[in-house]
Amino acid sequence: MDRRALLKSIAIITGASVVGGDLLLLGCKSTTDNNGLFSPGDVTLMDEIAETILPETDIPGAKAAGVGAIMAVMVKDCYSVDQQMAFVDGLKELDAASTKALGKSYLEATADERQEFLIRVDQDAKAAMQEGSSHYFTMIKQLALFGYFTSEIGATQALR
Repeated sequence: MDRRALLKSIAIITGASVVGGDLLLLGCKSTTDNNGLFSPGDVTLMDEIAETILPETDIPGAKAAGVGAIMAVMVKDCYSVDQQMAFVDGLKELDAASTKALGKSYLEATADERQEFLIRVDQDAKAAMQEGSSHYFTMIKQLALFGYFTSEIGATQALR
């Protein structure tokens, strides 16, 4: 499967076009500093969100593939400043919504609580899309899927 086919498949799976897909096809800028965009805690949060979406089974999950770090690089190198801020704000909103819904941060929640919570957030994102508006979780989910299926683990083990 080539990269374009993979991107198209991911877009179909998530029910929307890949955010920043045109930038991915044109290439990414190369930067070496993080510009303070993500802390190590943010990368851990992204790893755990991605692991909930793509958990370890008989195939390693998103955390083993280092999806959180991939997401951080993609956002800081390939997204516009507005997209970066939407993504960062979305992470904060997800954690705040977890605290409100579960009484604890996303990282403190159990695997089952995380899964139930993300199912509700995903339903909210789909409802927002039906109404023609965007939702932060769509961007997070698309990037988690992209990061996983373009990683070595995702490309060589999961896609087989």
